[in-house]
Amino acid sequence: KKAIVPTKDVFIVNKRMRYGQRLTVEDVTLVRWPEAAIPKGSFTSEEELFPKGTDVPRSVLRTLEPNEAVMAVKVTKPGEDAGVSSRLSPGMRAFAIRTDVTSGVSGFLRPGDRVDVYWTGSVQAGQNVTKLIEANVKLVAINQSADEDRNSPIVAKTVTVEVSPQQVAALAQAQATGRLSLSLVGADDEIVSSGVEIDQRQLLGIEERQVVKKEKKKKCFVRRRNGEETISVEIPCRD
Repeated sequence: KKAIVPTKDVFIVNKRMRYGQRLTVEDVTLVRWPEAAIPKGSFTSEEELFPKGTDVPRSVLRTLEPNEAVMAVKVTKPGEDAGVSSRLSPGMRAFAIRTDVTSGVSGFLRPGDRVDVYWTGSVQAGQNVTKLIEANVKLVAINQSADEDRNSPIVAKTVTVEVSPQQVAALAQAQATGRLSLSLVGADDEIVSSGVEIDQRQLLGIEERQVVKKEKKKKCFVRRRNGEETISVEIPCRD
C-alpha cells in the first residue's frame, strides 16, 4: 500500500539560469512538491514570487539548474539588478578594499567568502606593526562582479566587503595610513579571531633590554689648610 505524501505547489525553473539573468514568469513552472522536503525560502505562489506583478522580474544571484526550486537566497528582490546593493543586509554598507597579488589570498576569493582584515603600518617612533582590525568580514564582490559562481581564479584589484558604518570609518582610516592584507576564513570555521598584533621585535624574537641606571653615591668633603697647602678631606654626608 502506497503512503499518501502531502504536497504543496512550488515554483521551479524550466531551464538553466545564470547570474545576472532576469527571472520572468516564462522561466518558471509550478509543480507539486513533497511538503516535508520543500527547500527553505522557496516560493509557493505567483504573489510571493512576483509581488509587484509579473512585469517586474527578479534577477538571478546564483546559478539555477533545470527543475531546481527557486529560493529567495538565489534571486534578488523584485525589480532589482544582480549588483552589490542587492546583497547587502539591512543597515550594512559596501566598502572597497584595494588588493593585489601581495595582499594575501586575492586570487582565491569569491563573493560570499569571509576574510580577516589586517593592517600594517607605522606607529610611534617609527615602529612597524601588523594588527587584525576586522574579523570574519563578508565579501560581496570581487573587482566589479558579485557572481558567486565564478570558478576561475583571478587576481583581484579590489574586493568589496559588507560592513557597518562604523567599520567603514575604521577601514577608510586604515587604508589611508597603511597597507591592508586579507586572510581567507574557512567555510565551516565559526571561530572569530581577535587580539592579534605583532611588531618587528616580536617577529624577530628580539627582547627589549632595559637599562637600569645606578645612582652615584653622594660624597661630601671639607677643605683644610695644611701650611700653605689646601686639601680636601671626605666626611660623612648629612642629609
